Amino acid sequence: MTGTTLDDYTDRYARRVRGMTASEIRALFAVASRPEVVSLAGGAPYIAALPLDAVGEMLGRLGSEHGETTLQYGIGQGTLELRERICEVMALSGIDAGCGASPEDVVVTVGGQQALDLVARLFLDPGDVVLAEGPTYVGALGVFQAAQAQVAHVPMDADGLIPEALETAIADLARAGRRVKFLYTIPTYQNPTGVTLSEERRERVLDICERAGLLVVEDDPYGQLGFEGEAPAPLRARRRDGVFYLSTFSKTFAPGLRVGWILAPHAVRDKLVIASEAQILCPSGYAQAAVATYLGTMPWRQQLKVYREVYRERRDAMLDALADLMPEGTSWTTPAGGLFVWATLPDGLDSKAMMPRAVAARVAYVPGTGFYADGTGTGAMRLNFSFPPPERIREGVRRLAGVMEQEIAMRRVFGAVGGAAGRRGQAGSDVPGPDLA
Repeated sequence: MTGTTLDDYTDRYARRVRGMTASEIRALFAVASRPEVVSLAGGAPYIAALPLDAVGEMLGRLGSEHGETTLQYGIGQGTLELRERICEVMALSGIDAGCGASPEDVVVTVGGQQALDLVARLFLDPGDVVLAEGPTYVGALGVFQAAQAQVAHVPMDADGLIPEALETAIADLARAGRRVKFLYTIPTYQNPTGVTLSEERRERVLDICERAGLLVVEDDPYGQLGFEGEAPAPLRARRRDGVFYLSTFSKTFAPGLRVGWILAPHAVRDKLVIASEAQILCPSGYAQAAVATYLGTMPWRQQLKVYREVYRERRDAMLDALADLMPEGTSWTTPAGGLFVWATLPDGLDSKAMMPRAVAARVAYVPGTGFYADGTGTGAMRLNFSFPPPERIREGVRRLAGVMEQEIAMRRVFGAVGGAAGRRGQAGSDVPGPDLA
């Protein structure tokens, strides 16, 4: 070792490590958690809306009265009790026994993130291509990057993923001799845009993938957090073959327990369990018991309604503040559920370059670049409304609008600094831009 680099282990790492980069969101946590900063950056649920006294008593009993089992090793697939409860939860969205949902085909995971990682481990070789909405969930990009796969983004509009653009992407990649393994999609209350794939497009997307021989990985953390009626049925409720359904209790119960799941085609289940056992041996028995007991003994359906009301109020507070305070030329999505609004900045503003000045003004957001594999998205930002109370949301938007006004004023005086390439956040497209507002 010569000690000439900041990391003396650089020449010892596996090749897959070379492309690893820090998440835009994780890098913000240290700043965003400071009490003087209004954080519109994270995606944390409002845990205080839970009946915490009752939940605390339940957790205590799981240790004191059932510790011999809940604190012991378990099986790699997850407990049967929890898998049966998960099927009850999925049935609310239309994924039931009639479309092949069974506890036997559910694999319990350490949050939705491990579910993504398991699918990537099973199906992605270095150099493979994953199709994903542009923009898409930053955590998925990290998983695909670690698998040494490449992400090709498919544009969206106000109705979600554009089927024609999906067909074009598949054809272009086939002509280039690229191997596409699956479509990764968050069709309902998407992260980061909040957009929902329309009913008509769901069938078309499934048909396109079936004709192309593509698997579909459906990520659905937010589907039960709708504010305006029922969401369209999940993709997995429509097709059982070739569709992997991933979800988590992080948004509907408690993220600290780290419990998620995969509903997989039957033939793949055993391989998912083997891969999971290689990673973690077995999911936490205590966390599984906590979720299963919560679902079996507490009014969790009513709690979903509480979350919906809380988040609807906070979404409305954000939309009102944006309409009242944002400078001309700003546009944003109007989500019917979930936790996020996607805002597109006036021409020439760069959300990543603007971030230090926003932090100095004591407000945080996530620059749009974090949601694209190619680093585009500088002209957009993700804003979270689930965690701050309405008055803090408005104050955060006020601070953010002030920073943007200053940026606009400086551009008028000094002119543009650098180009605006990738401003809209999607190569060859203005999506998501004003047409998503």
